[in-house]
Amino acid sequence: MDLASELAPFSPSPELLFWAENRVGGLLEQVKTSATEIHWRDAKIEKLTLELAYLRRMKFGVKSESLAAAARDLFDETLAADLAACEASLAEQRQAAEMGPHQLPPEKPKRDRAGRQPLPEQLPRVEHLHEPETCTCGQCGQALVRIGEDVTEKLSIVPAEFFVERHLYPKYACRPCETLIAAPAIASVIDGGLAAPALLAWVMVSKYADHLPLYRLERQAARSGVTLSRSTLADWVGRTGVALEPLWLRLAELLRQGTVLHADETPVQQLDPGNGKTKRAYLWAYRSNALASDPPIVVFDYQPGRGGKYVAEFLRDWQGALMVDEFAGYQALFRGEVIELACLAHARRKFFDLHQANGSPIAAEALRRIGELYAIEDAVKGETVEERARRRKETSQPLLEALHLWLQNTRRSVADGGALAKAIDYSLRRWPAFARYATNGFYPIDNNPVENAIRPIAIGKKNWLFAGSEAAGQRAAAIQSLLETARANGIEPMAWLTDTLEKLPSWPNSRIDELLPLKKPL
Repeated sequence: MDLASELAPFSPSPELLFWAENRVGGLLEQVKTSATEIHWRDAKIEKLTLELAYLRRMKFGVKSESLAAAARDLFDETLAADLAACEASLAEQRQAAEMGPHQLPPEKPKRDRAGRQPLPEQLPRVEHLHEPETCTCGQCGQALVRIGEDVTEKLSIVPAEFFVERHLYPKYACRPCETLIAAPAIASVIDGGLAAPALLAWVMVSKYADHLPLYRLERQAARSGVTLSRSTLADWVGRTGVALEPLWLRLAELLRQGTVLHADETPVQQLDPGNGKTKRAYLWAYRSNALASDPPIVVFDYQPGRGGKYVAEFLRDWQGALMVDEFAGYQALFRGEVIELACLAHARRKFFDLHQANGSPIAAEALRRIGELYAIEDAVKGETVEERARRRKETSQPLLEALHLWLQNTRRSVADGGALAKAIDYSLRRWPAFARYATNGFYPIDNNPVENAIRPIAIGKKNWLFAGSEAAGQRAAAIQSLLETARANGIEPMAWLTDTLEKLPSWPNSRIDELLPLKKPL
């Protein structure tokens, strides 16, 4: 029998063959498309993974001194945003890769909340109750019984809201005596002014703590339908600055009562109308000893130049130990009754920059030795002055002597004129002032406290660009002194300034210390 004829009845019809060919071709095309999608998805996941690893190295591997202070803050903000965006994109891609064509998205794993700080207890809570769509059982119809609740807290905000305070002064008359009685009008910082103390405080904090130019405040008010011209805001700033000046003067007096001070300065631009351009002025910063138990005080002083005479004029007949950098303007003070303290962080920074540039092993050794000195300071943080003095005498002074000898010996083998020679010479030239902190327990090791106080202004001047005049610069220095002192004492500046402006017009000068933004003793 012919096998072909026997199999003929079982042969597929032309229609079936045509359908099968189309079906197989469609499946092959679908497989090809899926393979392409998987390839590109894997490539994107690999790209995001590498990008995330790079960003993490940038965040956790970068040293704090590899960028300028002002640039570092902006760098950290941008890097944090990039990390969050990259992690979110990578999570979406991985989730898409794990899902099948007809699968529901897998349940998202709970995020690790270990790094998130709890929301402040003092903030008001607004509760939103989310009840189920029905309170009866979907199976038997019985009423459901509440057995507990899950609570999730999210931080929200109400933008700045303007409102009108109405002060009513009822008038009462005595008809028989024909007399009229009414409560006296509340004294105000600006007599007859439109602004309440809270509004004045908002303007001052926005301008001098948040470094927002007045034209931005004008726009914010306009969005709420309130017209506050820049000229009006400028008038408020000037008058409020005059009212706060006595507090700044008293703060400077209290600062000069300390026996150890920090000092630093930063250049600012000031308008020079006669020449149609700007000229350089300086904002001098002074801070009380960070190791003292008294409330911290920060005072700024605006001056047209950088000469040492401005420091002498501010300090007057002050005597004590002054922590400064190598600026020659301070040297005249040290020929009198002022003791020089040098910032060890400045010496360290020169070796750090050198090590970052070329990986110098000598710079690395200097960093290691200086790091041992800072480790001792970390260990005695919070200890009494007596205990700190004992530890410094026993451990810091021998390390300092060894470092000094090592620097002297190393310098003999280093050629003149190079960056390494300059870094070593800087430390040797001021060595007595560098090592003096270890002679007692009250001297600071570096000038970082005042540099931290002046850093927000160094960043903020990118916004306000220049001071309009010397008077405007001094007014800004006075207000920034009060606000920075409040911050250093853990006092919320807006609340403090509002309360102070309410009290100031009728406050006796003999009790002015009570208005200062200083942490009250327990």
